[in-house]
Amino acid sequence: MKEPNNTPSKDKNNNTLNRQNNTIKLAKMGMLVAISVILVYLIHFPIFPTTPFLEYDPADIPIFIGTFAFGPLAGLTLTVVTSLVQGLTVSATGGWFGILMHILATGSFVLVAGLIYRKSKTRKGAMIAMAAGTLTMTTVMAVANIVLDPIFYGMPVSGVYAMLPFIIGFNLIKAGANSVITFLLYKRISRFLHK
Repeated sequence: MKEPNNTPSKDKNNNTLNRQNNTIKLAKMGMLVAISVILVYLIHFPIFPTTPFLEYDPADIPIFIGTFAFGPLAGLTLTVVTSLVQGLTVSATGGWFGILMHILATGSFVLVAGLIYRKSKTRKGAMIAMAAGTLTMTTVMAVANIVLDPIFYGMPVSGVYAMLPFIIGFNLIKAGANSVITFLLYKRISRFLHK
């Protein structure tokens, strides 16, 4: 006797499960965006007294965690959404230029670190990913400031070059500190994100 074909029923169940999983993932990503915005509101301070506009904040930590949990594309999505929300609310003084620079900085980190970690999900892989992300972010921001500061602020290129040691130092410290904190927190938080 021929067994009944249950394929349509299975497909429907799989589609429902996938929709539920996607909804849960989006909710968790939304939570990471909210935490990031709260962190930048509560914690921000200049690293170098001579460049007070270069402020450290831990807002990238939830984005880095989301990148390692959900992949580089999710990390870029988190970056763009968080940058827009922060730039239009708690960091509104930076305007569209601040939003663009945040997307370039954090986006370059999560793209590189996320791709590396996706291929090597080990402690060593995470360390390599974060080191590569930190160097990428620092390089991208040095170039971005040289190219964009004269356009947006009318600053002479020589003035940007004079600030370059602070820009490089700031990005190394910020990305490095946020990487270390992410490394220490990730395993504990990832258990919740993968439930």
